[in-house]
Amino acid sequence: QVQLVESGGGLVQAGGSLRLSCAASGSIFSINSMAWYRQAPGKQRDLVALITSGGSTNYADSVKGRFTISRDNAKNTVYLQMNSLKPEDTAVYYCKYTGPYYRSWGQGTQVTVSS
Repeated sequence: QVQLVESGGGLVQAGGSLRLSCAASGSIFSINSMAWYRQAPGKQRDLVALITSGGSTNYADSVKGRFTISRDNAKNTVYLQMNSLKPEDTAVYYCKYTGPYYRSWGQGTQVTVSS
């Protein structure tokens, strides 16, 4: 299995920036995808951004142009740079690993954007 540890969440004013990190450890297959999801209170968990081991990316429409996902394969770490944050970005952000045989989730990190 793969263990994921997120960090970098916090409280920021609208218009500010945060960078989330997700460090993976364990049985990591070279072919995989890493993604960030978020879940606001009372809402479902939605995909924010995804990056494959080849570097292809995909973003939710609501974050395009503001968020950037990247990865450092040597460090088994994925990042989410969040700029121009809005109050509606407030949520718990989760990291997800998807490999050929199983998936893993991190414990989540809270992001709160004040207006």
